[in-house]
Amino acid sequence: MSTFHRSKKHQTKPDRKGLHPRNLHKQGYDLPSLVKSYAPLAPHLTTNAHGNLSIAFADPLAVKALNAALLKRYYNINDWDIPDGALCPPIPGRADYIHHIAELPGLDDSATNLANTEPKITLLDIGTGANGIYPLLACQIYGWHCVGSDINTQSLENVASIIANNPTLKGRFTLRTQHDKNRIFDGIIQAGEFFDVSVCNPPFHASQDEALKANQLKLINLAHNRGEQKPISKSPTLNFGGLEAELWCKGGERLFLKKLIKESQMFSTQCRWFTSLVSKTENVKPAKKMIRKLGAIDIREIEMKHGNKITRILAWTFI
Repeated sequence: MSTFHRSKKHQTKPDRKGLHPRNLHKQGYDLPSLVKSYAPLAPHLTTNAHGNLSIAFADPLAVKALNAALLKRYYNINDWDIPDGALCPPIPGRADYIHHIAELPGLDDSATNLANTEPKITLLDIGTGANGIYPLLACQIYGWHCVGSDINTQSLENVASIIANNPTLKGRFTLRTQHDKNRIFDGIIQAGEFFDVSVCNPPFHASQDEALKANQLKLINLAHNRGEQKPISKSPTLNFGGLEAELWCKGGERLFLKKLIKESQMFSTQCRWFTSLVSKTENVKPAKKMIRKLGAIDIREIEMKHGNKITRILAWTFI
């Protein structure tokens, strides 16, 4: 069930740049209200250099508490948790992905549904991780039925615990294990099965070292936004976490996209829209070229801007 909690105080805030019009977080975080919904967030509150209430975004525990609070208050997800070191996804950006794909042809009727009627849309999440965030949001915002897949059985066990703690998800969010690390859709999409859309957040980096360097730059930017000269923490940690399969793989994002696109053709009649996040601008052009070569009849590039950060969704269909 979708929940739209907006206080009068919240409504007077200016929209955050770039977020989708239906994104519940486009007016920023109402931290006092979040603490009322989720008390464990309280110890992580702080005041930034501008005198505004905030949290320490460089602290993985603070980020995890913020996510749990957001999911409880706005999406009725209770007891969300992830293992130490697992990817802790920023909720506003993940919600944006779901809102944008809900406007694709064939899915756009659900954009006005907002979980109020019987769902007709089925979503496949490639690499759902330990957080299960895309299916959780799709289930709660639009009432879609979702399947989450991953190669990491421990990650899937954690998502299974989240589902068990939220009975309304039973039968609407199911999990599948990918047993072959070299396969993506093969072994997951079953004979005679049809999905309306698949989503994916590919590993961005080619190595752990590359991931750590990128995160250090993120910490510097966060410190700048707080009015500090440099990050408080000098240790090479990942504030949003991330296991190997979640953040890096051989060949990085470009090679993963190549495999994803190639396999999508094999299942061209079993999924209406294949979609993927693309983090690196230089990977967009070769990906679109390959999609066209494989015979897709519609290719869309959807830009998402969150503050100063720009990412994009590639969406393509063969039917």
